Amino acid sequence: MTGSRIVSLGHYQPSRVLTNDDLAQMVETNDAWIQDRVGIQTRRIAAPEETVADMAAAAAEKALAASGLGAGDIDMVAVATCSSVDRCPNVATRVASKLGINAPAAFDLNTACSGFSYALGTVDHAMRAGAARNALVIGAEKLSDMTDWTDRSTAVIFGDGAGAAVVTACAEDEQPGIGPVLWGSDPEKGDAVVIEGWRPYIGQAGQTVFRWATYALPELAVETCRRAGLEPSDLAAFIPHQANLRIIEPLARRLGVENAVIARDIVESGNTSAASIPLALSKMLERREIPSGGPILLFGFGGGLTYAGQVVRCP
Repeated sequence: MTGSRIVSLGHYQPSRVLTNDDLAQMVETNDAWIQDRVGIQTRRIAAPEETVADMAAAAAEKALAASGLGAGDIDMVAVATCSSVDRCPNVATRVASKLGINAPAAFDLNTACSGFSYALGTVDHAMRAGAARNALVIGAEKLSDMTDWTDRSTAVIFGDGAGAAVVTACAEDEQPGIGPVLWGSDPEKGDAVVIEGWRPYIGQAGQTVFRWATYALPELAVETCRRAGLEPSDLAAFIPHQANLRIIEPLARRLGVENAVIARDIVESGNTSAASIPLALSKMLERREIPSGGPILLFGFGGGLTYAGQVVRCP
């Protein structure tokens, strides 16, 4: 195979909306403090009985319905998540079971907030090797299970949700729609974001992550574009991990992508880790904000500290 492309997307968010004013009743904070520091106004919180697999399957079902393919066409399911409390069966096989997908290669991948781009790169490589033809690539998180609602430094940040893409192999004469992945990590700073222990809460050294992201990411994002044969000014859209509006906006300015559509789903969805990129992209496509075929830079970064990005063509 010569490569792969995204053919459709879908997303899912729980019905419960948690506002900043709601949080002010739970922990010492207020709307102005939250918006000033992270830019978030609302986030979605899953019901107690709602699982990562439930949300992943809901997003995947929508993506599959929009793809023109059926469950029988899917031969690989990859789920990026860091918040599933169930270790085995993995989320991917649960999604396959819910959607009636028979005998796919099915695996979960955990690189936290960069997970969707890691999973997309892995699936693209599998298709280039001829190991798959049609895949579901999903980012899904239930971070509310891991949130200490008495800690205002983290309670104001995270939300729940899922986004999914149907990816298919390109024919020999077809231009690939997923560019080369740039991925890596900074393990020495790995303890800046942790979810450790048996009943864990998210712990985060916010300033360490902020400094690393604003210092290291611009050069990495530029290199990702160049691997795809583009400059940042060529982009139709830029969809970084929705970590913090105070990271996203300076990063976009440093890249010089003022003419591109910039994802700011953090404002209404909070930080949904591995779900944030496909969730934001699916919403933007639903609103028809990106022209078909337009180049989009996806770039995930966070826990680990890991990063991954690629340029994809809009379905």
